[in-house]
Amino acid sequence: MNLVVMYDIANPKRLKKVAKVMKDYGIRVQKSVFEVDVKKAVFEEMKLRIEEIIEPLEDGVKYFPLCEKCHGTVEIIGQGIFIDPDKEYYIL
Repeated sequence: MNLVVMYDIANPKRLKKVAKVMKDYGIRVQKSVFEVDVKKAVFEEMKLRIEEIIEPLEDGVKYFPLCEKCHGTVEIIGQGIFIDPDKEYYIL
């Protein structure tokens, strides 16, 4: 199951928790956007973990399923994956 997951979380603490969960399942392509390729059962597990964190009246998470045909037509201009600016880097 290929998905694009986007979220807008009002509280920085919850935002960090949601991002951490999403890193367990997918690849970050923008700050609050992940590409996910999981089985249906794993998708349900991921959604449950997210639902335990968010406040539905303040936060929003959207799951966009991509069919195989659509997934194969994704076009990328520029960088194809997100490089996290918060990640630590070492200069040698």
